[in-house]
Amino acid sequence: MKKVGHVGLAGTLKVKKIPAPGPGILWRLKNVLRIQFLITWFAVMFIAPVARACGLMVGYGKLKLRHIKVDGTVVNYGVVGYRLVTDAFNQFLVDQFQTESSEVGDFKFHDSGIGTTAENAGDTDIETADGEARSTGTQAEDAADEYVSVGTITYSSALAITEHGLFSQLTGGTLMDRTVFAEVNVGIGDSIEFDYTLALAGS
Repeated sequence: MKKVGHVGLAGTLKVKKIPAPGPGILWRLKNVLRIQFLITWFAVMFIAPVARACGLMVGYGKLKLRHIKVDGTVVNYGVVGYRLVTDAFNQFLVDQFQTESSEVGDFKFHDSGIGTTAENAGDTDIETADGEARSTGTQAEDAADEYVSVGTITYSSALAITEHGLFSQLTGGTLMDRTVFAEVNVGIGDSIEFDYTLALAGS
């Protein structure tokens, strides 16, 4: 009489998400120790919640970026700056409440540059253009009160990118926000993905 047996195989599979590496502690320190970053970070993290608790409207911009190198390597810089929107954008909105145009839905054009002067509410353009065409970003919302546009710019020369702006047109147009950050050195064929959020919230 033959004996019949069964052999069972069992195992476990674990999946771990490996995020893209960051730029390193030295770059992060250089960026976050800028006075403009410290002021706006403090305002977003501490003053904005108090304002909202008091029933006041709060609005600010947040910029994240990823450096995509020509060899496919990705460096995730995370949040590189928090900024208020420009006076020009505020005035544009007031005008839109009186005479609406289709341009109000066009703040999706990303530009970058090599200027290092601190951003200001009175800015109307990038300080020093990098020579690349603006990128037409996607448009979405992270939450009901957060507008998001993500655009990618590819570079044809080696540059130290230090600023980003979001505009209403492919050329010219109204500047919604300008953010300055510590230099991100790109080579020929490298790209930067800019992820911009405009948060508008009440209490």
